Amino acid sequence: MHKSKLLVLALTVSLGAAGCANMTDTQRRTATGAGIGTAAGAVLGAAVGGGSGARTGAVIGAAGGALGGYIWSNRMEEQKRAMEQATQGTGVGVTQTADNQLKLEVPSDVSFDVGRADIKPNFQPVLDHFAQTLNSNPTTTVRIVGHTDSTGSDAINDPLSVNRAASTRQYLAARGVSPERVTIDGRGSREPIADNQSEQGRAKNRRVEIYVGEPQQAQLSR
Repeated sequence: MHKSKLLVLALTVSLGAAGCANMTDTQRRTATGAGIGTAAGAVLGAAVGGGSGARTGAVIGAAGGALGGYIWSNRMEEQKRAMEQATQGTGVGVTQTADNQLKLEVPSDVSFDVGRADIKPNFQPVLDHFAQTLNSNPTTTVRIVGHTDSTGSDAINDPLSVNRAASTRQYLAARGVSPERVTIDGRGSREPIADNQSEQGRAKNRRVEIYVGEPQQAQLSR
């Protein structure tokens, strides 16, 4: 079969499956991932080995697409609900990302004072609850990203954003979370979510984002 036709067929079948009415969100995302993997594998196989290569590539790609990335398990859903309860009324946003990670977006009035990397007292209860959920789910991975507003130069903002993420990791480690599970990053002022021309906008941009993911491999090893 011509590789372009195979690509269309793979996408049509897989995306159609992903739209089945009785699927859970997790099942639907897995099916979509499998479809994308199928299409990619088919094209690669066709380029290498013709029709038989396309069929083999489609099978391998389907498996890779279904297993790659993160999953949204019952444990992740329970962790999300626990953090929603723990952060209610604090201004901390708790969401599920498109790639099945739990995201906590912590604004500056909760997390850090202007120009500082030490954790504010009203951020501590949020992190205490967060550490408890992480210790109950040891297979998850954590990524902490610090941000600043545009005030000051990159020479100031870049290390400040990293130090904010590092302070958050250190606080979690003091409450039993292995620092080996936690990676940190600082984006300085390069990824604003609001207009830096106003104080309100700058306050929104001074934030920390925390991502928790359960790798598919972790589920398979249980």
